[in-house]
Amino acid sequence: MKQNLKHRWSVGHNYLTGITFGKWCKLLAANGFQISPAYLHRALVITVASLSNSVFAGIEAFRYGAAIDQAPHPQAPLFILGHWRSGTTFLHELLAQDTAQFQFPNTYQVLNPYTFLTTENVTTRLFPWMVPDKRPMDNMALSFQSPQEDEFAPLLMTLTSLYLGTSFPRRMDHYDRYMTFHDVDQHEVDAWKAAFVRFCKKLSLRDQRTLLIKSPPHTARIRTILEMFPDARFLHIHRDPYSVFQSQRHFFDTAGWYTYLQRPDLDAIDEGILRRHEVMYDAYFADLPLIPKDRMHEIRFEDLEADPVGEIATAYERLSLEGFTDFAPTLQAYVETLKGYKKNSFRELDPATKKIVAERWARSFDKGHYPK
Repeated sequence: MKQNLKHRWSVGHNYLTGITFGKWCKLLAANGFQISPAYLHRALVITVASLSNSVFAGIEAFRYGAAIDQAPHPQAPLFILGHWRSGTTFLHELLAQDTAQFQFPNTYQVLNPYTFLTTENVTTRLFPWMVPDKRPMDNMALSFQSPQEDEFAPLLMTLTSLYLGTSFPRRMDHYDRYMTFHDVDQHEVDAWKAAFVRFCKKLSLRDQRTLLIKSPPHTARIRTILEMFPDARFLHIHRDPYSVFQSQRHFFDTAGWYTYLQRPDLDAIDEGILRRHEVMYDAYFADLPLIPKDRMHEIRFEDLEADPVGEIATAYERLSLEGFTDFAPTLQAYVETLKGYKKNSFRELDPATKKIVAERWARSFDKGHYPK
């Protein structure tokens, strides 16, 4: 039976358009140059973009390379942790309103880590239409300036990220290793760490505010993060696992289709969702004791949704963050703008799937006090 390829002809929402030509050739070679014929046009667009990126990357290295090399190690960021679709973006957006205290990597910067110091001002002013006003998997607002997860930046700089498994699903297992960096050669881990710190240094070159970092894979990398930033603070958000599973399914049925360069195995998606959650939280709970108690705080999504201002106030208190009294009116005003927001709604999971999720993710149900 012929597979229905959603958004087959789309070339938008593809993070690989920020790659350089050399890295793109290396990525293609690592995957045996196996691009499905249905997606050859995407590979062509990425190739053309990579040539331009390489030119501007050279210009940026010439203009800013020495300054970045000599810049001090950035101060410890605040990391937002949590599984995909558990409310990390909502929490990120709320905290990003504290512009007196935080800066954050935005959509343009994470997708153009080699060139944003040189190209961001011009490109974002001339071509705002290149970014849709809503994310494909939900109704969250999106723009070049939106707070964005940083995973894409070191991905483009090192080609080590589990997200590459969505683009090249035939090697999903290979790329999944990069969520935890377990069973990964140390030189690859060191290269990723160096790229991550360099990206943070670029962000901090003109702005000394604390970095607000959000990326779900970091949930499985606490040990690695602490090696780079021993004084980092962490906020972990969790949500009803049934809702997380349904929403993650929806993600692959919407946003995932914009990224594929190989035909996906749709029958493998549910197992991938289940397995990655297990691997993530095996690593999370193993490394959690490494964080001093005054530098970690847990938030329940359902509580944050019900009382955003109150939950953020508690987080500031628990993490000894300053300035909430001054920040509160701004936060409250932002929360008021969200009153018309409509979440995705899904049919209840069938009993067989609910049973599998309850068994495979039992620890998340128990730790979060969610009914099975």
